[in-house]
Amino acid sequence: MEIEIGRNKRGRRVYAFDDIAVVPSRRTRDPQDVSINWTIDAYHFDMPVLAAPMDSVVSPATAIRMGQLGGLGVLDLEGVWTRYEDPEPILEEIRSLDAASATTRMREIYAEPIKPELVTARLAEIRAAGVTVAAALSPQRTQELYETVVAAGVDLFVIRGTTVSAEHVSKSTEPLNLKKFIYELDVPVIVGGAATYTAALHLMRTGAAGVLVGFGGGAASTTRATLGIHAPMATAVADVAGARRDYMDESGGRYVHVIADGGLGTSGDIVKAISVGADAVMLGTALARATDAPGGGYHWGSEAHHTQLPRGNRVHVGQVAPLEEILNGPSPVADGTANLMGALRRSMATTGYSDLKEFQRIDVVVAPYLAH
Repeated sequence: MEIEIGRNKRGRRVYAFDDIAVVPSRRTRDPQDVSINWTIDAYHFDMPVLAAPMDSVVSPATAIRMGQLGGLGVLDLEGVWTRYEDPEPILEEIRSLDAASATTRMREIYAEPIKPELVTARLAEIRAAGVTVAAALSPQRTQELYETVVAAGVDLFVIRGTTVSAEHVSKSTEPLNLKKFIYELDVPVIVGGAATYTAALHLMRTGAAGVLVGFGGGAASTTRATLGIHAPMATAVADVAGARRDYMDESGGRYVHVIADGGLGTSGDIVKAISVGADAVMLGTALARATDAPGGGYHWGSEAHHTQLPRGNRVHVGQVAPLEEILNGPSPVADGTANLMGALRRSMATTGYSDLKEFQRIDVVVAPYLAH
């Protein structure tokens, strides 16, 4: 539905997760009978959760712990673990910075060059633990470092940026040819973010195994304030799920996974992301609240230290519970910030659905929520 903004412009009405709710059906189930398993390519997971490649969320140790708990931790190969032999003092400094100086000092910290030998060592540490190895690079760094990453032995490769397109146009540099790159790579590639039907459809045509959905929606992001760009996530995920459906018809049945990435602060947001078509979710803030997360109660992304135009802050998110309790409970709080998977199971059981693919067909209503 388009709304007239003025005589010269119309805009489509779109929805955030807070604007929608799921509706119970005619049956209910026991939570223990519900499956939240997720499989992408040859890799099977007990939960549909990827830990976002952000220094406040994923270290080699937390990537290993995520794997042991049944999820997937994605290591940022442009973070402090590949720039510093011992990043712990660096993390402690970032946590202790006052707000006024945080951006400037973080720029200096992340100006340290990435060291290929540390990329190899960090991935080897995760692989030695026997869990699925996933790592992320920005589109700008992919051509420079992907050979090192593949040689180190990565199972799933993530190309993640604020937005990633299949058709980047540049007058000064040779852009990454996503279709050629993915075709020549021997591992499944997850790419994003994308926030529209058309952008996602083009990314699917490159051969990506999964598409990340999101743009400027995270708690640490200021993209809406700095660039004026924002994609409310309920509509974005539903649009990209529509692209997945049409691409399946176009490709003769090839299924590309839709992964919601942004605006997922509580278990209810995860429920609603899957209800509008997501196969899995990539969590940042929700996992940064873990007492064993490397951010120590603080959260930031690469946008917070951009050399020219920062589009994010280092934010205080607090500490709720250990990672295992954040994911699987028991929850010490009643606000949807812990036992995320228990809440997903219970929501699916309460509304009568037995697995994630079924749950994508649940009825959804538009019901804007105003917190009091």
